[in-house]
Amino acid sequence: MTMTQWFIFFLIIQVIHFLGTWKLYIKAGRKSWEAIIPIYNAIILMKIIKRPTWWIILLFIPIINLLMFPVIWIETIRSFGKNSTVDSFLAVLTLGFYTYYINYLTNVKYIEDRSLKSRTELGEWVSSIVFAIVAATLVHTYFMQPYTIPTSSLEKSLLVGDFLFVSKFHYGARTPMTVIAAPMVHDSLPFIKAKSYLKKPQLPYFRLPGFQNIKRNEIVVFNWPTDTVRFFRDNSKIHVDKPIDKKSNYVKRCVGVPGDSLEIKDGYIFINGKQTVLPDRAKPQYFHHVIVKEGFNPQSLMTRYQSTELGGGNNGEYYVNLTDVNARKLKNNPLVKSVIKDISPKGNYDSTLFPHNEQYKWSRDNYGPIYIPEAGKTVELNAKSLPFYKRIIEVYENNNLTVNGDEIFINGKLASTYTFKQNYYWMMGDNRHNSEDARYWGYVPFDHVVGKPVFIWFSWNSNAQGIANKIRWERVFTTVHGSGKPVSYLYYFLGALALWFGYSSYRKRKKEEG
Repeated sequence: MTMTQWFIFFLIIQVIHFLGTWKLYIKAGRKSWEAIIPIYNAIILMKIIKRPTWWIILLFIPIINLLMFPVIWIETIRSFGKNSTVDSFLAVLTLGFYTYYINYLTNVKYIEDRSLKSRTELGEWVSSIVFAIVAATLVHTYFMQPYTIPTSSLEKSLLVGDFLFVSKFHYGARTPMTVIAAPMVHDSLPFIKAKSYLKKPQLPYFRLPGFQNIKRNEIVVFNWPTDTVRFFRDNSKIHVDKPIDKKSNYVKRCVGVPGDSLEIKDGYIFINGKQTVLPDRAKPQYFHHVIVKEGFNPQSLMTRYQSTELGGGNNGEYYVNLTDVNARKLKNNPLVKSVIKDISPKGNYDSTLFPHNEQYKWSRDNYGPIYIPEAGKTVELNAKSLPFYKRIIEVYENNNLTVNGDEIFINGKLASTYTFKQNYYWMMGDNRHNSEDARYWGYVPFDHVVGKPVFIWFSWNSNAQGIANKIRWERVFTTVHGSGKPVSYLYYFLGALALWFGYSSYRKRKKEEG
């Protein structure tokens, strides 16, 4: 929906509210016209139902307002003596239109001094749960989101089973675009695996100000730009064109920022002609062809590294995922004949690689150079450059693009250049040969960025034996970024928690004695 459409929709809501409540405003000692003036009518309503004015803010926050509207409907009818469970049920079931019945067909009286405390224990529990969900959704949407590492694409830096806190405020929290969705879940509902949202209506993209830009080589969580298939029903895939904020969450390292020229040579990344220097915690890995001599214990490869025996039997050949440092160590082993990195040469067209065009015969290890678009910058459009920018122009920046021979038309006008509307990023996994990343699906627009992972609060190794061994204690309460070996702050946290409980117990005891 456009801003004009949303404005019209907002005005319609005001009219609906006025028609359903103006008599109730009068019975509460207010004027009928106070029920139709936007924002002001909400302020007066909060006074009528004896609730704080700041609740109005919650009514304008997507997703959270879905929880708050039923609360307001119930609070409104209770302010006029409709306290039964049936009344509350009807208020929610009719999406608030039950007030029309009360407004026109009943002779209710305003309860000025009504108790705000729920009359039943169940009602008290429901109220507590609703506002706990509201608070958690606020934190989840605008401040900090929990995230689990599902794949090994950042292996060594982040491990499968790491549980992260992702900051929304570093790059600026993105307000929800999908208006009607279940709180605290992503694109599907737990257990039943059905969609958790309605695709329409959609709010325009908006992001609150952040306090830093995405830096080169930072780890970033983002919505996978080309995600269109993730739902399954009756064992068959359902193709769904997802809204931006409901596309699958990915986590990769941002190796290229807007304006960069990126190239990969023999597996190493070059930015603007210089080989990039990764943080010391980054551990890029590559598959190697390893041949060992008789007497070598293959179990050491299986347990220490991601490896596969080649050819079957005991022929001494393995496919092993190694960092450069580990490859050198393994090569120095007297029982190892050779360790050869499996580098794909440039020259053979790979249709799986972006931009999926035969003009560019690149491989996963010898790729580019490629320009990473920057907002406000202009590029020439022709048959050679269009494969890189076609999806940006059509999908990410919502233009109508057509090609007639050598002529390119954007929104019906002949175009020889294009100016980008937003920044784009190049995201890759450290596990270079086992990562579905930008080499395969291209640029990540800034409006797809979710946030910055900052903290590992738990880590679980599902392959380990025994509960105690499954928990990676050395990773619990460690930071994601930074230099040097990660340090666990678990004991500091437990110490602070013990001090807090001790202080709370002391205050409680002193209060009882006093």
